[in-house]
Amino acid sequence: MIRINLLPTKRKVKKKPKPVPNFVIVGVLLLTASVVASVYTRYFLNAKIEALETKKAENAKKIAELNEKIKEVKDFEARNKLFTDRKNIIEDLRKNQSLPVKILDEMSMRLTEGVWLISISITGNNINIDGVGFSNSEIVSFVQNLKASALFKEAYLHETRQAAIEGIEVYTFKITMQV
Repeated sequence: MIRINLLPTKRKVKKKPKPVPNFVIVGVLLLTASVVASVYTRYFLNAKIEALETKKAENAKKIAELNEKIKEVKDFEARNKLFTDRKNIIEDLRKNQSLPVKILDEMSMRLTEGVWLISISITGNNINIDGVGFSNSEIVSFVQNLKASALFKEAYLHETRQAAIEGIEVYTFKITMQV
């Protein structure tokens, strides 16, 4: 048989659980966020850093290669400039090779009697002449002959001085002109 007790018995009342304090919740959230940030940093950012470092190393290699090419180009340009300069010098020499001969030939044709040339210096287009003559009129005649030449321009008599060479009275002169 079954027995049923109809008398009230004391039942245990279940206690309500205590609420979790806010600082614990905030602490757990902060701990979770720091763990997530640490994982993100470790895996994702480290992977990005490694990729960037690899790219940096590749770029450094490319820069080294390009610097070598730049050096080669500069060496080539320097050699090319040297070659061009030498070529220009040779062309100028060839072009002006006959100029001194033409100048001396023209001067000898324009030279008057009683006038001697002591020195001739040619620098670029300028010609300086030092000489001796028996009289000023012969020197002036020589200068007029130079002015009449098609080869010479702006013949100018700078000075004449009376001097004695081996007991003979002569006149020294200086002339400048252009070719």
